Amino acid sequence: MTRKWALILGASSGFGGATAIELAKNGYSILGIHLDRQSTMHKVSQIIKKIQKYGQEAIFYNMNAADPIKRNDTLDEFKERFATKDHPHVHVLIHSLAFGTLKPFITKSPNDCISKTQMDMTMDVMAHTLVYWTQGLVQRDLLAKGGRIFALTSAGSQQVIPFYGAVSAAKAAVEAHIRQLSVELGPMKVTANAIMAGVTDTPALRKIPGNELMVKAAKDKNPMGKLTVPEEVAKAIVMLCQPAADWISGNVIGVDGGEYNVSYTGEIVCKPIK
Repeated sequence: MTRKWALILGASSGFGGATAIELAKNGYSILGIHLDRQSTMHKVSQIIKKIQKYGQEAIFYNMNAADPIKRNDTLDEFKERFATKDHPHVHVLIHSLAFGTLKPFITKSPNDCISKTQMDMTMDVMAHTLVYWTQGLVQRDLLAKGGRIFALTSAGSQQVIPFYGAVSAAKAAVEAHIRQLSVELGPMKVTANAIMAGVTDTPALRKIPGNELMVKAAKDKNPMGKLTVPEEVAKAIVMLCQPAADWISGNVIGVDGGEYNVSYTGEIVCKPIK
């Protein structure tokens, strides 16, 4: 049988790591792109072991996903590596890169506000890389007909969060990219959707100044009375990979237990029904 591959950008933690394991459990081998220092490589090894435990292959590259030379080399290597066995196809592409600058737009001192370089980097990594990796797959005939593309977004694409301006813009951009890809890849029967997860305690969240307040507010207003966890998002993505979801494309899909619908906090929403 030809292996089904999932290419995950940001595969070593958070949503990407959880989805890699869940997809492996459901029959996908994983091509993982991540950027980790030596101190966190043990977590990558744990994810790889879990993938292999389900009988799937795990090929991980520790690299900058936004580097065009490394992107092209990786895709070329992936295609050539399996050319003698069968033509490899990526059935699922997931963009879960969380690397951006958290700075205000406006300050009295030029050194304290976000710079053009930082803004461009944030937009490139957290939005535009989705387009470039998709282009690379299509141009090498690696993207499977009927494949799935997912990008992780957040409520920050539509709401103002302190220090989150550049990331907020990137999330809005990646949602726009998803809409465009859903139309341009429609003839290939490829669907593209953005997944808006609820507030989740991930390494990326902990880097946001004031994240403790975000966590408390999310717990207070979530109808389920708790935070979203990466495994819940991973299961939703796997569900959307089923043939029954062939007609779902170009959307921003909330996976948050109803959290986004609540515009205020309070015990009225979260109090158990008696």
